[in-house]
Amino acid sequence: MHSISTTLIQLFTGTALLLIFSSCGTTSHSWEADPEVVDRWQEQRPQYRWDESEVTRFELPELMVTDDGDRVVSLSDWEKRREEILDIFRDQMYGRRPDAPQHLRFRVVNEDSQAMGGAATLRQVTIESRHNGRSHQFDLTIFLPNDSDGEVPLFLLMNNRDADNTDPERNVKSGFWPAEEVIGRGYGIAAIQNGQLAPDDTETWRQGVVRMFEGDLAEDERPGDAWGALAAWGWGASRAMDYFEMDERIDDARVAVLGHSRGGKASLWAGAEDERFALVISNDSGSGGAALSKREYGETVKAVTRFTHWFADNFHHYIDREQALPFDQHMLISMMAPRAVYVASADEDLWADPRGEFLSVSYASPAWALWGEPEIAESDLPPLDQPLFTGSRGYHVRSGGHNLTPQDWGYFMDFADRLWER
Repeated sequence: MHSISTTLIQLFTGTALLLIFSSCGTTSHSWEADPEVVDRWQEQRPQYRWDESEVTRFELPELMVTDDGDRVVSLSDWEKRREEILDIFRDQMYGRRPDAPQHLRFRVVNEDSQAMGGAATLRQVTIESRHNGRSHQFDLTIFLPNDSDGEVPLFLLMNNRDADNTDPERNVKSGFWPAEEVIGRGYGIAAIQNGQLAPDDTETWRQGVVRMFEGDLAEDERPGDAWGALAAWGWGASRAMDYFEMDERIDDARVAVLGHSRGGKASLWAGAEDERFALVISNDSGSGGAALSKREYGETVKAVTRFTHWFADNFHHYIDREQALPFDQHMLISMMAPRAVYVASADEDLWADPRGEFLSVSYASPAWALWGEPEIAESDLPPLDQPLFTGSRGYHVRSGGHNLTPQDWGYFMDFADRLWER
């Protein structure tokens, strides 16, 4: 197998960034896909690209040039450019989500100050919304450490798996949401259930908050930029953030939102839409999340849009047309600047394209440079199980497959410790 390293040449002609690839070995200190894993994916899904030597050159839209053709050289320039980027993702990929509902109420339905054998306080909150006479509610589960004085920073998981993974009773303890370990590190931990906001089903996904806002029109033909399920899940994360701002035990200036797989796609979009999240984490988010679409490696636009309810309809126009995309996921990552972002991959999860996820972080570097942060170069791709922390950006590729594990959580907390000087 030939791996690929990239030589980056910035050609400021138009708005494109031309990436020229040379077929050669990566540096010895960087992660590289195991040839046996490559062969396994090739055997299972031969219609997709798995060999790095087959990744051809492509053009990325220039991050630091406005729609008017002006270079971004100041923070005020970036403010304008960020709005342009946000608008194109709303229009062409994730859809335009509504603001908060007309009426929003929080009800603490259960509180246990002696949860986890006295180590934590459990709060179960029902978040109730009313809009144009229609209502919706969903659950927020929170554990806060009892041995911490004052406000505590918190991790919010957008849970795309069964609710048992975030069991408030702790009868089921899942590594997907290792609440005891997080509490032991002095952090709060919370979870929402994505399916309560928009069922993860192509037939019923409109039955949650989409119907509350749109009523019967939710079942009619919708505009091409109407919001999909990923945006609906992110909308719910913002309503959880509304609650965190009211809870005197939670440091709302230090809240991390994270998700895995499709939840990771949603967490990135939630962080782009809502700048109150201080740290945005995606785990194995792949296509439609952190991975560059134009690499056409692993999961493609055609493959990810088979879940027709996740994205705005306009995104479907790019099926088998990745090179026509006027944006790519490095631009999504850039919208977190100057806040913190962490992208995590897994060694055997080539479907999510670990290298493409890292390259999005690398190519977003010019945004953080405006705040004096160093570049993350392509050659900085770290070895397996050795996370890279550069200023307010983090990345790792973990041993194993497509999952969110205690090892991932440990790296996230290590990064937060440095970020928040704990």
